[in-house]
Amino acid sequence: MKNRIVRGIAGTFILISLLLAIYVNINWLWFNAFVGANLLQSSITKWCLMDTILEKVFKVKN
Repeated sequence: MKNRIVRGIAGTFILISLLLAIYVNINWLWFNAFVGANLLQSSITKWCLMDTILEKVFKVKN
């Protein structure tokens, strides 16, 4: 369940960032780079910042 939530949040962040880059300021693409870097890092280290945030805020477990 948590993996689906993390993927949904990441996808939402990316889409919102793309819209903001198109309509507000191109620098919003840096947020896309941040999300992508975190996804890449979590695939290598098996630790995800969003997992930690979800556990602490919503007490969501696997």
